[in-house]
Amino acid sequence: MKYLITGRSGQLARSFIRTLEARSIDFNAPEESLLDITDIDIVTNAIDSYKPDVIINCAAYNFVDKAEQARDAAFLVNARGPQNLAMAAARRKAMFVHFGSDYVFDGMKEHGLYIENDFVNPVNEYGKSKLAGEQHVIKELDRHLIMRLSWVFGSGEQNFIHKLLQWSKSNEWLKIACDEFSVPTSTQTVVDVTLHALEKGVTGLYHLTNTGYCSRYEWARFIFSTLGIKKFIRPVTMDTFNLPAQRPRFSAMSNERLSALLNTRIPTWEGAVKDFLKDTEKL
Repeated sequence: MKYLITGRSGQLARSFIRTLEARSIDFNAPEESLLDITDIDIVTNAIDSYKPDVIINCAAYNFVDKAEQARDAAFLVNARGPQNLAMAAARRKAMFVHFGSDYVFDGMKEHGLYIENDFVNPVNEYGKSKLAGEQHVIKELDRHLIMRLSWVFGSGEQNFIHKLLQWSKSNEWLKIACDEFSVPTSTQTVVDVTLHALEKGVTGLYHLTNTGYCSRYEWARFIFSTLGIKKFIRPVTMDTFNLPAQRPRFSAMSNERLSALLNTRIPTWEGAVKDFLKDTEKL
C-alpha cells in the first residue's frame, strides 16, 4: 500500500509522517508548494505520477476568524481542494481520506453528544467551507473515509495547548471561555484510529475524537495542573472576546459509532493530553 499525504507542514500530517515512518510504510508527503490541492492539474499530475493506493488529505484552511473575511480562501482550500483530490482519487480508484470538523454543527442540540446523522448547520464561514468539502467528497467517489475532528492538538503552533502556554508566559492571569464545549483530540489518536479503519476497509463518515468532552476553561486548568503551572484562570463567556466568527457553544461529538465498528476503545481526552504533555519536544 502506498500513501500520499497532503498538507505536509501541518500538525496532523506530521503525525502521519512519523507513524508511517515508524511502521516502514511506503508514503509520499510533498511540500505544499509542490502539491497545491486547489489546482486540479497539479493534483492530477501528482496522483498519476505517484500512483497511491490511499490519499490522506491533511491540508486545511483552519483560521476560523480570518475565514469570515477571507471566505473565498477558506472555500478554495476546504471545499475545492478536497473536490480536486476526490476526483483524482476516483480516476485512480484510490481510497480517499478526508478530515471534517465539529463546526458543521450549530451547537443547539439539547441532549447528548452529536452523532453522525445529526442535522448540520454551520454558524461561521469556516464551518460552511468544511461542510462543503464533505459534500464534494461524498459526491465524487464511494471509496472515501471522512473523519470529523474537534479541538485537534499535536506538534505545532496552530492548537490551543501551544497558544495557552504562550499566553501564560506573557500574562499574569488568563481569561478562558467556560461556555464553549467540545472534545480535545490528539493527532496521534487521529492517526492510529484512521490507519486502523483503513486496515479494516471502513468507508463512510464518522466522528473521530478522543473520549469525553470539556469546556475550554476545564481543558486549560487540566493542562496547567498536569504541568504544575500555577496561573490563575478566570472563567468567562465566549462573548467576552468579541471574536469575528461565531462559534457553536456545544459541539462535542460522540465516537461510539466508530469505536463499535472497530471494536476498540478510543483514549479519553485527559489521557491523550497527558501523553502529549509528557513529550517536552512538542511544547
